[in-house]
Amino acid sequence: MATVIITEKSSQARDLRVALGNRFGQILPAEGHLLRLAEPDEVNPEWKRWTTALLKPDGLYPTKPDTYGNKQAKFQAIVAALKGCDKVILATDCDREGQLIGQEILEHVGFRGNVMRAIFTAQDPKTIRDAFERLKPNTELRPVYEAAVARQQADQIFNLSLTRTATTTLRAPGSKTVIGIGRVKTPTLAIVCMRELEIVNFKPEVYFEIVATATVENGAFLMRHAPPPKDRIKDRKRADAIAQAAEGCKGPLAVTVEEKRQGPPRLFDLPALQKTCGQRWGWNADKTLSVAQELYDGDGKKLITYPRAEARYLSENQIDDVPAIVRALTGLRGFAHLDISRPVIRKGKSGHFCDKALEGVSHHAIVPNVNVLGDLEPRLARLSEDEKRLFALICRSYLAVVMPDYEYRQTTVTMPVPMPEGKPVEFRTIGRVPIKLGWKEVYTGAEQSNQPELENEQTLPPIKDGDLAALSDAKVEAKRTQPPPRYNEGTLIDAMQNAWRFVEDPALRDRLKEAKGIGTPATRAEVIKGLKRQNMLVAEGKLVVPTEAGLHLFELLRTSAPVLVDPGTTAVWEMKLDEIVTGRAEFRTVIDGIATEADRLIGALRQRSGAKLDLGAPTPSPSVKTKGRAKTVRKPRVKAVAKDGETPEKSPTVKRRRSPARQKQTMTAATAPASDEGTKTAEPRPGRVRGNPPTEKMLNFAKSIAERRGIELSPAVAGDFDACRTFLDLYAKNPS
Repeated sequence: MATVIITEKSSQARDLRVALGNRFGQILPAEGHLLRLAEPDEVNPEWKRWTTALLKPDGLYPTKPDTYGNKQAKFQAIVAALKGCDKVILATDCDREGQLIGQEILEHVGFRGNVMRAIFTAQDPKTIRDAFERLKPNTELRPVYEAAVARQQADQIFNLSLTRTATTTLRAPGSKTVIGIGRVKTPTLAIVCMRELEIVNFKPEVYFEIVATATVENGAFLMRHAPPPKDRIKDRKRADAIAQAAEGCKGPLAVTVEEKRQGPPRLFDLPALQKTCGQRWGWNADKTLSVAQELYDGDGKKLITYPRAEARYLSENQIDDVPAIVRALTGLRGFAHLDISRPVIRKGKSGHFCDKALEGVSHHAIVPNVNVLGDLEPRLARLSEDEKRLFALICRSYLAVVMPDYEYRQTTVTMPVPMPEGKPVEFRTIGRVPIKLGWKEVYTGAEQSNQPELENEQTLPPIKDGDLAALSDAKVEAKRTQPPPRYNEGTLIDAMQNAWRFVEDPALRDRLKEAKGIGTPATRAEVIKGLKRQNMLVAEGKLVVPTEAGLHLFELLRTSAPVLVDPGTTAVWEMKLDEIVTGRAEFRTVIDGIATEADRLIGALRQRSGAKLDLGAPTPSPSVKTKGRAKTVRKPRVKAVAKDGETPEKSPTVKRRRSPARQKQTMTAATAPASDEGTKTAEPRPGRVRGNPPTEKMLNFAKSIAERRGIELSPAVAGDFDACRTFLDLYAKNPS
């Protein structure tokens, strides 16, 4: 009898074929989840009508083959192969969701043969071959699978039940839009709304700093009296008095010289890459992923490793790749000036190559693909300008981590200025002199790294401790505190990854930090897109801001069901799932507990049924007024909701720039609030522009919905991609 190897995606299958050939058996790829959970009305016909019922079946939601795209064909190929084999090796990602993707297929078809598990965090040939030499019995991973089932079932019950409850109780009459509630989606909305309210409620304060020129024997430089924020000078008279005391003041300098070194920044995972590209080039998260995906598996490219990475380390066996990658990259014109004849290898969690840091992680950091270095130039010739830019960024990051530390000499100079009354005040400055550029040389003449420079850094003349200096030209500089910045998609994804910062409970903070925040690298961009489609968020230039309706919903939920907007909810769930993995809890018990909490929240939302929410055309929060690049803050009328719960008055419409044609949108993300975490797909689907017809699968899906719900399918829906997408957004899970 034969052996079948199941991978999570086609690219994984290709890598396994290169590494293993057919030595272990036939290799067949899935495409993320090939199965979906049954819809509520497929379990209970009474659930077809949207109400505030808790959508929890007596047992579990059954699985059904997903017919979207080519999932059905891949599922049937695996099922056919399973009929003729007695052994299966699961080679999906080694995380919880990867275990579910592979094992749910075997559970669905009732496979009873021998099942082994291959666990690897990198997809280079050596790592794969090593993993297949030390296969584990899949029974050892049963608790991980059960934890994944609990997560999936709980999300279905929690998200769908509360989405229906919010839609039926809070939606304004005549509105057709779903009010989506999700364990990841709703806290993400809350993160943006909390920042907006911080900006709205921010009261700028004027404070003062005093700057003076210090003259020494060998030159002059600036010194500044700038106390830390808690001791800022807010009294102009006090500032003038300090400036007056500084003018003409003479005295000895206290000079401290330290030789310091700074290691290179970490390699990129997907969130860090999205944040960097957003800050540097204004790319949204989806564009960064799209360009990276093309570099990863574009025809004739394949220049980088898997882009949906969730770690910023490499495995220790990838140290062997360093000479070949360095040699290939420094052979390119842009890096030919670098001397990396002796690469520096930093191991352990404080370095860049660390097996321990990759435990339980599916994908290592994003780096150049060692397997294509033999014909690098022809591949580079196929790249677009954006692809070249992103590839160069990833190459610089890799080269930096194998270069020496940046070494510099830091000089700190202070001088006390006596005051007529009270203690002397300190003027200070900092200078930095590079000794060895080290890894910073890779950024010379290019876009700089994200390493911050020191406050008030300047080039200093030769000075030593005890030198006499005279202060002159003392001036008072009036400054104003600034509100926190609004998010762009990159910084919002970073906030989702570091959502523990919004949680007060120490235990929950630690668990959320360990879980790497809310959502996953593969799903965060889709969560943001889903909030935009539901008119909760809107793009204003490069920024992401809440709509008036989004702010209103946040206020309603914060006052009636705060658990829904709290990122700590994910930490609570993760703790419960940990108990399943360690054998301290039965997975059905955990599902029941989350369902009980969902039922309590349903009751809380029913009590707010008097508040109605209109999610029509996306209108930004009235706190955002855009004219060119200027942003003016005004208090939004929704602030009244926080005080008395009343529905806010309609705010004036804000004119916005026309957004570009929408990028690719997947049906799952648009229509399934239950899937705001953990829905993995192998590859992004191509985008569409307005005027193109819908795909055959989309149209068939729309026709089936129309027939089932008694809705007439208009010619526009049948003939236009965007019209069909809008139809699916409205009706795939919304009965009205």
